[in-house]
Amino acid sequence: MSERARNTGPGKRDTGLGKRPAEPGKGERVADWADGRLGVHTLAKSQMRKIFPDHWSFMFGEICLYSFLILILTGVWLTLFFEPSGMEVEYNGTYEPLKGVMMTRAYESTVDISMEVRGGLLIRQIHHWAALVFVAAMLVHMMRVFFTGAFRKPREINWLFGWTLLMLGLITGLTGYSLPDDLLSGTGIRFAQGAILSIPVVGTYLSFFLFGGEFPGTDIIPRLFAVHVLLLPGIMLGLVVAHLILVFYHKHTQFAGPGRTERNVVGAPFLPIYIAKAGGFFFLVFGVLAMMGAIATINPVWALGPYRPDLVGTGAQPDWYLGFSEGLIRVMPSWEINAWGHTLQLGVFIPFALFPLIMAAIAVYPFIESWVTKDRREHHIAERPRNAPTRTGLGVAWLVLYGVLMVGGGNDLWATHFHLSINAITWFVRLAFFLAPPLAFVVTRRICLGLQRSDREKVLHGRETGTIKRLPHGEYVEVHQPLSQAERYRLTAHEQQRPYEVGPAVDANGVARKVPRSDRLRARLSRAMYGAGTQVPKPTVEEYRQVHSGHGGHGGHSGEGDH
Repeated sequence: MSERARNTGPGKRDTGLGKRPAEPGKGERVADWADGRLGVHTLAKSQMRKIFPDHWSFMFGEICLYSFLILILTGVWLTLFFEPSGMEVEYNGTYEPLKGVMMTRAYESTVDISMEVRGGLLIRQIHHWAALVFVAAMLVHMMRVFFTGAFRKPREINWLFGWTLLMLGLITGLTGYSLPDDLLSGTGIRFAQGAILSIPVVGTYLSFFLFGGEFPGTDIIPRLFAVHVLLLPGIMLGLVVAHLILVFYHKHTQFAGPGRTERNVVGAPFLPIYIAKAGGFFFLVFGVLAMMGAIATINPVWALGPYRPDLVGTGAQPDWYLGFSEGLIRVMPSWEINAWGHTLQLGVFIPFALFPLIMAAIAVYPFIESWVTKDRREHHIAERPRNAPTRTGLGVAWLVLYGVLMVGGGNDLWATHFHLSINAITWFVRLAFFLAPPLAFVVTRRICLGLQRSDREKVLHGRETGTIKRLPHGEYVEVHQPLSQAERYRLTAHEQQRPYEVGPAVDANGVARKVPRSDRLRARLSRAMYGAGTQVPKPTVEEYRQVHSGHGGHGGHSGEGDH
């Protein structure tokens, strides 16, 4: 056997120079071993170069992900020191004002974390701030998806995943700030127990099952701890993974622009550009939350004191994301029905039932819009909110309702801080609950139509420059700067949905057609959403040519090349 043949055996590389080839590195051998069993090379080759568009509004989803990761990290650390026990103890720690006070072990361990564990207060506050930012970012992220129509086919399931994460985030937040068993959190648990008791027939049984007997009992804190630490985070983690998998599978939406179609994505590859930017953004979010935890006090349980069923703290407020649910109950009249020896508290039950209905309205909208439009195509180009005035108006109306109810949830603080009558605030919220959302819808849709007219004028005549020019025959006109071809495309690339029509009432033989009620309802909704007066027609090529041919407008409508 020749020397060359001996150097080209298994596991060796022929350099072509008759020299002994270098052995593959340890990392390469590990990669080969993993690829032979998991096929990771093929998966990485197809996904690591995935293209992601670059737009500032897409960062809200990243803030959700990063704050969730920070919640998990800080939550694991807090679990090591927190003791979820309802057992009564006497406090003998380092915080002098509470010495000798009877409290639950859960409250005592929370005070110990804040006062005695090195870095404990900082981690507690980072955890709490991260929870607030997480829910806020989820809400803003979902509104971005809603207003741009990014929930349309094929992303309806991912929309439901996001909505479920939002709902679970609300419940996780409720269980989380209830764990310290301070006066504020105990009041919140009492509020929840009252809402459960208002459920007809089964409310009492549900309360006894949850609390293990009469309120407050000793079982509620350990049960909330298991739900908060194990059940809900596990479900949310699974939903986050599924959500991200679908984002990779469906590809990311992008705004209209030159070279961007329903079949491609224009942006940066996931590796190395996007992953580097995402890593930097993660540490930026972590740094901001750490700074907030260090300088902004939140939930000072040592100042509130332990929970006692006979006490309620003044100015007790839940975290912002549950303020609207409390607002529903605070402004609801105290109606009740007494029948057959039983009392039905409508003043609590109706708001308690409205809370999930208001949230569910935003969950089912994508399916309602799809049913109305009968659009079965895939959509990967995000719409500008102004080009969907009805949808944008509905979204703003929902947010206004959310804000009005938050005012109701803090009516006592509004009254004391601004020296107003609490009754006047309550009646204002009651009226605004019915009047503010429709008014917001009308105003928002008119603003969207005005912005559409502005875009139409820009496409036809160009951008205003503020320069006034006198024409030879004495007329004064403003000089307009023509838009570039890319800008004109961006302003006119959107589709304008036509309203659905049920067709003629009679067929060709003069026989009345049987039109299903669902089709008649679809036609009415479609006319309301896309009929006359709901959108401004886009400029046509003929209109553009007429304006710029010199027959449809003044010479002053052009810029550098006006004639």
